[in-house]
Amino acid sequence: MPHYFPMSDPTHYTGHAGALSDPAAAAIQTGLLLVNLGTPEAPTAAAVRPYLAEFLGDPRVIDYPRWLWWPILHGVILRVRPRRSAQAYARIWTPQGSPLRVGSEALAAALQNALDRRRPGAVRVALAMRYGQPAVVPTIERLVREGVRRLLVLPLYPQYSATSTGSVLDAVAAAMQRLRWPPELRTINDYHDDPAHIEALAGHIERWWQRHGRGEKLLLSFHGIPERYVRAGDPYRDQCLATARRLRERLGLAEDALVLSFQSRVGREPWLSPYTDATVRALAARGVRRLDVACPGFAVDCLETLEEIAMQNREFFLEAGGEDLRYIPALNDDPAQVDQLCALALRHLQGWPGFDGRAVRSAEAPA
Repeated sequence: MPHYFPMSDPTHYTGHAGALSDPAAAAIQTGLLLVNLGTPEAPTAAAVRPYLAEFLGDPRVIDYPRWLWWPILHGVILRVRPRRSAQAYARIWTPQGSPLRVGSEALAAALQNALDRRRPGAVRVALAMRYGQPAVVPTIERLVREGVRRLLVLPLYPQYSATSTGSVLDAVAAAMQRLRWPPELRTINDYHDDPAHIEALAGHIERWWQRHGRGEKLLLSFHGIPERYVRAGDPYRDQCLATARRLRERLGLAEDALVLSFQSRVGREPWLSPYTDATVRALAARGVRRLDVACPGFAVDCLETLEEIAMQNREFFLEAGGEDLRYIPALNDDPAQVDQLCALALRHLQGWPGFDGRAVRSAEAPA
């Protein structure tokens, strides 16, 4: 049986954070914590409001002074945006729940199985969300109670940004501060140019093209951040460009066959450009009739891919004269992504008891 558990039951978080809740769990020494962005519990305004309050209240995401931002957030945005966002979530919600939550849990379970094949019982995989449930702090507290003394944190963001990975590290640090006896800690900042990750992306796109045919151009849409964040030292744009360049080279595409853009901007200040919505309109106006779109910044499909790209931007493209915008799904629990993350984790676990170079070689071999 795999050791993966979603860890969403709050009844597990009772008791002293340093005590073992189960004597049998004392054998579990190493944990791998996957962290994704998060999702509301339901596609309703009532459920979206606290999720947005936590997300937009994070100073890593919106770094305006609190005296300026708080009245805007609580006096305007949280009165208007939850209903609109709930309608968007309702368009993609499944009988199993939020696609991001369901997809992240499937990826975590598949990764647990892959690690168990290579190092049986050596690594306990857990999933947490930066915003919403299961939260980072109680998830780490539970792992410690159950015997984890060495913890590797893997944010599911291929490219580093202070707004995403940086925020996860803040939450992990908050958990460490609460623990009387914190575990040994390692973190993975990014994997934007990991050759196995590029290969997983390229192979996934090629297989999709084999099934559905190939559009006239391939658009890579990454989540945007304000330009001033990059000027302040955030490496995100450079890492997105590096991913796009390596992926274009691996796919053997001419420079004009692959286009890069940034989506999901909010507010009035300049964000990274070109903007995705303007780009799809411009491509249609220039005569592109079939456009393929992939989102290499998202490990798992979510609102920003399934609703913003596959629905909203498809409508923009058609309205501007295009005939079809086809969204290529995220890797999700594709075996190529599972194997890549397994090998990545095992490399970062080297040097801890029970992990050596043989584990990495076996992880990179076919399962």
